[in-house]
Amino acid sequence: MSIKLNGREHELSADIQNVAQLLGSLSLENRIVIVELNKEIISKSAYADQPVRDGDKVELVHFVGGG
Repeated sequence: MSIKLNGREHELSADIQNVAQLLGSLSLENRIVIVELNKEIISKSAYADQPVRDGDKVELVHFVGGG
């Protein structure tokens, strides 16, 4: 399956079916992340129920500390 992730084409393995699995595959499951799927912000409580499909456009914003 192919999605556009933060503006770049990204190939996903067939076992990634939802937003939660996508974040896990990117090692972001334990971080504070804002997920926008096809121009709609997805609430964290919906990650496991929100499917990711071929051709979707996903934007991820995660926060990094620093000083």
